[in-house]
Amino acid sequence: MVTTHTPSSLIGRVAVVTVSYGSEKVLGPFLASLEQGTNLSPQVIVVDNKSAGTGDEVAIITTAAGAEYLPLATNRGYGHAVNEAVRNLSPQVDWVVISNPDVTVNPGSIDLLLATADADATIAAVGPCILTADGQVYPSARSIPSLRSGIGHAIFANLWPSNPWSRRYRKANDVHLSQRDAGWLSGAFLVVRRSVFDELAGFDESYFMYFEDVDLGYRIGKLGLRNVYQPNAAVVHTGAHSTSTKDESARMIRAHHKSAQKFLSKKYSGPFFVPVRVALAIGLGIRSQLEAIRTKR
Repeated sequence: MVTTHTPSSLIGRVAVVTVSYGSEKVLGPFLASLEQGTNLSPQVIVVDNKSAGTGDEVAIITTAAGAEYLPLATNRGYGHAVNEAVRNLSPQVDWVVISNPDVTVNPGSIDLLLATADADATIAAVGPCILTADGQVYPSARSIPSLRSGIGHAIFANLWPSNPWSRRYRKANDVHLSQRDAGWLSGAFLVVRRSVFDELAGFDESYFMYFEDVDLGYRIGKLGLRNVYQPNAAVVHTGAHSTSTKDESARMIRAHHKSAQKFLSKKYSGPFFVPVRVALAIGLGIRSQLEAIRTKR
């Protein structure tokens, strides 16, 4: 169990935001775990991106937990939903905990993340050790993908899991035991300084899903601020419950590859990189089709 002192100055300054998309089966445990994750009483907003199908049940679970329910008329993506929630937060909120709903928070972890970030004004975002349901450490604090590592990882990650590009991108040889800076932190669970989030206009909503967290970490770094990994805090991420069907999985694979191409094309813009962007689009397109076929078998 993580033990840490929660500064009384943080009371009323912290909020938790999560986005539901057919998340009624996992939302209750997530909301319940917040009580053990922090000694504070944060403002909690559940944004519903699928209110037309499961809104009543999600609303009931949300309000029963004392959280605020925010249904959206249309699903414009994960980043848009988070941004809408942040726009609805109290003006007193200085720290935003952004989490997937299929997460449970280990005791004291939110307070440790807040204490880590609040102690250094150069820290804009801090993320915990993210564990899979079977207790494995997920590589949630990574370097910003370069053309070489990004293309190599995107194309060979599943065909050749131990390839050097994926190892470098995931920092697979790192021991996940010490606090360190990272290029970006997984959007499955992270704490962000609200003033910085607002300065950057939140997540880039042109990413429907995936890579909005990579893009946020990259832009934080461009401001000269830090993304920090704090492994003494931990959460358990059970998995992508909202992409459980084969058709949804295939659609999300296409979205992931589209977002990867968008980010690398954005980072490496200009006429000099046109041939590289074309090669990237072709490579990612082929991999996307192969992965979509594999998931439907």
